[in-house]
Amino acid sequence: MSTSLCDDFLSGLNAVLGGAAKPVALHEPEFAGREWELVKDCLDTGWVSSVGRYVDEFEDRLAAYTGARHAVSAVNGTAALHAALLCAGVGRDDEVLLPTLTFIATANAVAYCGAIPHFADSAADNLGLDPQALAARLDEIAEPVADGWRNRQTGRRLAAVVPMHVFGHPVDMAALLDVCGRYGLPVVEDAAESLGSRIGGKHTGTFGLVGTLSFNGNKTITTGGGGAILTDDAEMGKRLKHLTTTARVKHQWEFLHDEVGYNYRMPNLNAALGCAQMERLPEMLARKRRLAAAYHAAFDGKPGFRAVREPEGCEGNYWLNAVVLTEPDRAARDACLQAAADAGYQCRPLWRLMHHLPMYESCPHGPLPVAERLEAGLINIPSSAKLGGGS
Repeated sequence: MSTSLCDDFLSGLNAVLGGAAKPVALHEPEFAGREWELVKDCLDTGWVSSVGRYVDEFEDRLAAYTGARHAVSAVNGTAALHAALLCAGVGRDDEVLLPTLTFIATANAVAYCGAIPHFADSAADNLGLDPQALAARLDEIAEPVADGWRNRQTGRRLAAVVPMHVFGHPVDMAALLDVCGRYGLPVVEDAAESLGSRIGGKHTGTFGLVGTLSFNGNKTITTGGGGAILTDDAEMGKRLKHLTTTARVKHQWEFLHDEVGYNYRMPNLNAALGCAQMERLPEMLARKRRLAAAYHAAFDGKPGFRAVREPEGCEGNYWLNAVVLTEPDRAARDACLQAAADAGYQCRPLWRLMHHLPMYESCPHGPLPVAERLEAGLINIPSSAKLGGGS
């Protein structure tokens, strides 16, 4: 392990963060607007649960900002993705294709449906599901049947494809939709990390049949815990709201439920926080882009590293900045992580790949060389909006 690599990593961080108070967290929420005012209004009026004006307002704000016709809020991003998959028709013993390079929630939401994750490789530039790798995998295993396509190796129905916009960097959705269109597979976008990211001006999460967002405490904006589902389909929007509200049929006093539903609605208290955060989203995105530009300048001259950038023609939110070792090596990666921790900078490696986890190691997958290399060499670096200046 070369000491110079760690030194170069620290010098890049110091060039951008050296003036910041230490320790420096990976990503912190920021409450500098009307958060106190709106949350206090919930407390003062007593509207703190899953009914209240801020729930409707937050959904309206999300729809207007993303360009989706319908936005349905949820208690968290995983619940949002679970509901989206169910409404897209994913059922027990189906297979759902998704990247092995993703957060655990993507695979877990598939498992909640009783379905089986089927892992595909990622693209080195945007870190997301690689359309070419997906096409090669489908060409290998897919065979037509009366109700669509099935995996000829397992006999299971192929039900959907779930791309995930890693760290807010958009997937090549045009190429992906082309592949999925050839096989008639619905696309459910996991846009949990990409609020504010766009492809040619169109917001992530609005390309497929349905998309989902997350507002966890470490996301670009937060509702504490929370998520949302985006769709342009009016009937799906109604079904999503029904399914996430315990499938209760409206009635003045009766408790009538017409199917198994889920208590997934976002509380008014959380939505109020989200409304205040949405007011400041453009400002926070601007500061995150300044921070990303500073990191790019700091690491561009270091031969051992590649800074991850938004794809051409896209506008990423730079939720989490990342650098990749040009020669991926776990020992070198971990040495850099330790050096950063010792210096007071909170950094982290990529998530463990899904097919390496005990509950998913027997799931089907194609060749995964790019994801394996990224896992061995990617490091996330501090990305809070406040680090980009301003307040």
